[in-house]
Order: sequence, then structure tokens, then C-alpha cells
Amino acid sequence: MNSAPGTMPSILLVEDDRISATFLSAALATLPARVHVAEDCAQALAASGPFDAWLIDANLPDGSGTWLLQHLRETDAAASALAHTADATVAKRDALLRAGFADVLIKPLSAQALVDALRAALRGGSDEPHDAADWDDRAALTALAGNPEHVASVRQLFLSELPTTRSACLAAFDRSDHAALRAQLHRLQASCGFAGATALAAIASRWHAAPADRDLRAAFAAACARLLAPAS
Repeated sequence: MNSAPGTMPSILLVEDDRISATFLSAALATLPARVHVAEDCAQALAASGPFDAWLIDANLPDGSGTWLLQHLRETDAAASALAHTADATVAKRDALLRAGFADVLIKPLSAQALVDALRAALRGGSDEPHDAADWDDRAALTALAGNPEHVASVRQLFLSELPTTRSACLAAFDRSDHAALRAQLHRLQASCGFAGATALAAIASRWHAAPADRDLRAAFAAACARLLAPAS
């Protein structure tokens, strides 16, 4: 976080729709947090930071959320970045995660879901409770046309392949092969989207952006272990 310990976090909300901006800013204020609202890329880039988190609309009047994130990163490498969009397709989610967003929030969303996502982002995701958003049934059902049987079969396949993927990622990290690690994580993010493995997808996205980060390696291993643990 950019804020000093014990101080209220500062969040940049980028949203051009005034009704959505009013709802989102009111929900974020309950964290509690200081919320600065920008209507487009130009206002966001002119905003006085630093911020602890950016919540960026994927589509803005003067550019894309991806473009804006790239430019914000030029002056701040520490802020958490979340995208929000009404496009619930797996392709859109995958593109935003590849661009460096830690999570993608689908509108409309509840105030509680927004607050939970921001709290996780502000913690960095590594110390989330073990039952926090490991599986996102809504996302999986959306990706698979609302068919719960398909979700169950895809998750079974996902879990059968996860040990191999985990081993490949950890081995690539150990030999400092960042290209191989990123390739594995890229494929994993798409699989996570279909299975609804939300927490692991977010960690994989952050690790893809920082493949040498040992804390993210540990978070990745822990998230995999949680998913693979036998149901109690």
C-alpha cells in the first residue's frame, strides 16, 4: 500500500457513468477509504496520487482501461489495479488479467462484493481467508452458459490438471525461466476463468506481471493447495 500504516487507504475510481460512479464511490467509502472519482483517462492521469488502489472501467470515453493502466504504472508500481466491466465473457476477463489487472469485477455487482474485492486487493491477496472466493460459481456459470453440470465437469478436469500445472510453474520459477512461467500462468488464467477459480486467477495475474516475486510464488502454492485439499 502507498498509504502509511494506520491511515485510511486512497482509491482512484475511474467511471464515466454518473449513476454507477455514485453507487461505487458510496460503497467504497464504507471500507472506509478516501475515494477520488475520475470520469475518463485524462482526469485519472491528472489526479493527485499516490493511490493504494485503482478501480478502472474497462471502456472509457477517451481510451481503454488497459491503456490507462499502462500509463498509470509508469509513475506508480505499488497500487493495486482492478477492472470493472459489464462484459462477462471469459475473453474479456482474460484480456484484462493479461494486461495486469489483479481482478475483474462484473457489473452490476453488489456493494459487498465490491468491498470484499477491494479489501483483498489492499491486502495484496496473499493473506485472504482460506474460504474467500477460491471458487466463484457465478463466474463459472456465466462462462458455461448457466449449466451446473458443465461447471462440475470442467472443475473436475481443472483439478485433475492443476498438480501438473503447479509443478511446471514452480519448476520454471526455481530455474528463473520467466518466459516459461508466464506461458504456464497465461494458460492457467484462462482455465481459471472457465472453472471459476477466482482467487488463483488473481494471483496468477499478479505473478505473471512479477515472475521473480517470491511472495507471489508462496501465494500461488497456497492457493493451489487450498483448491486441491479434500473437501471436509
